[in-house]
Amino acid sequence: MFKKIDKILAALGSIKAMERLHVDTFTEDKIINVEGDKIAESEEGQLYVGLQELNGYLFLETILVSGTNFKTFDGATLSFLGEEQDFILKSDTQEIISDHSNVSGRFMTHISFDITEEEIELIRASKFKAVLFECKKKKLSLQKV
Repeated sequence: MFKKIDKILAALGSIKAMERLHVDTFTEDKIINVEGDKIAESEEGQLYVGLQELNGYLFLETILVSGTNFKTFDGATLSFLGEEQDFILKSDTQEIISDHSNVSGRFMTHISFDITEEEIELIRASKFKAVLFECKKKKLSLQKV
């Protein structure tokens, strides 16, 4: 019933109705074919990572696929809870916005974190048990894969 109403409103030029009817295959395709290595997951989401070096600075490029929408201008933290030690990464960018796929109802969030060589080695050696992602008042707890 509501789809029929949306179709009529879209035909009359309603932008909101057009957005509700639009099938976002582009974002869904990116969610299915995520670049990077999956290092943690839970029922709440999945965390993929990759490394990037720019002008001698190292960045951990992360992609978080989850059912939670993140939108903030205050940045985020990524806490690696280790077997021997914990370490926390702060996001390089303060503006974080998730991309939504209306096909699967999931969100894809790209975040870049400052990282050191020592922290990279801890991640490569899987010296962590869990990862805690915090953004605003939202938290996602993920277990090592």
